[in-house]
Amino acid sequence: MGWVCSGVVVVVVAVLVGGGGGKGGGVDTSQRGAPRARARARESSLGASTPTTPGASAPTTANAPTSTLTVSRTGLLPAPVQDAAAAAIGPARLLLMGGIDSSEASVAGILQASPSSARRIGTLPQALHDASASPLGAAVYLFGGGVVSSFPQITRIDSTGATSPAGQLPTPASDVATVAIGDTVYVVGGYTGVTPLRTILAWRPGTSARVVATLPKPLRYAAVAASGGKLTIAGGTSGEEASRDIYRFDPTSGSLARIGLLPHPLTHAAAAALGGTVYVFGGREASPSSQTRRIVAIEAGGKVRGAGLLPKALSDLAAVTLGESVVLAGGRDSAGATQSAILTAKPS
Repeated sequence: MGWVCSGVVVVVVAVLVGGGGGKGGGVDTSQRGAPRARARARESSLGASTPTTPGASAPTTANAPTSTLTVSRTGLLPAPVQDAAAAAIGPARLLLMGGIDSSEASVAGILQASPSSARRIGTLPQALHDASASPLGAAVYLFGGGVVSSFPQITRIDSTGATSPAGQLPTPASDVATVAIGDTVYVVGGYTGVTPLRTILAWRPGTSARVVATLPKPLRYAAVAASGGKLTIAGGTSGEEASRDIYRFDPTSGSLARIGLLPHPLTHAAAAALGGTVYVFGGREASPSSQTRRIVAIEAGGKVRGAGLLPKALSDLAAVTLGESVVLAGGRDSAGATQSAILTAKPS
């Protein structure tokens, strides 16, 4: 979980030891709150000189598709928010739940949003941030999160904003990432408030969450999305450092493998899939003021390429696929300001 009053988005977003910093969140302040020198901005295109690591596919740009995403501002939230959980609710709308406001306090609002607008439709049982959400059937399920400590709750939220208890995680966890495949939600990494997590859990309504894989290292704030029935897990915080590793988990076989490297260490980013490609939006390195504008595409075969730029450098934003576009909401800029923009990313 990220923030301690001086945190959980949106996440935003994402997952373990040494994660977080900032208000309203976990007990660990190293990732958000402590003042640090601003990292040198690096907005250059993905370089062919990226080093490789044994056992990992090198990021490849040769013969990669040249299409990118064009991102534009299409709406506004009622108020700025970062680290909110987000999930689609139907084909054209999404829910934003919890997060951190511009005063660095955790919030309990449930917003229903489209690419052009958002309105409050309900309230969570408690204020929280650094939770994660995924859709199943006609509802959205919210996992974990926290304020000063992490929470174990799983909460069901319907399209009207009504909430009901749906279960519990095996341990309290914030800084998690979740993805639904079929009738199952997979919960990646997290932070108990004391211990970072390296598990991938599988959960279905009416059942207990179970461990289906173990990550090579603990991860918090990872960017995770599903494509082709598999999870792509990119970056995140491990220890006090941002990670470059890209993993792929196949729920059918249970296999977990590192498939490549991001061009730079990255954490607190958001991810969404379009057309078989997983896109990673923004994020930052270990420094709380090292946000990036970059959008990185991870192809099905593990190739990594640049795929455009955000209008401004952001971390801790929400990303949800709606139809043929990705809707992005909120976030945090390099000056520490919480954002209220709704952005829409479309293939160009």
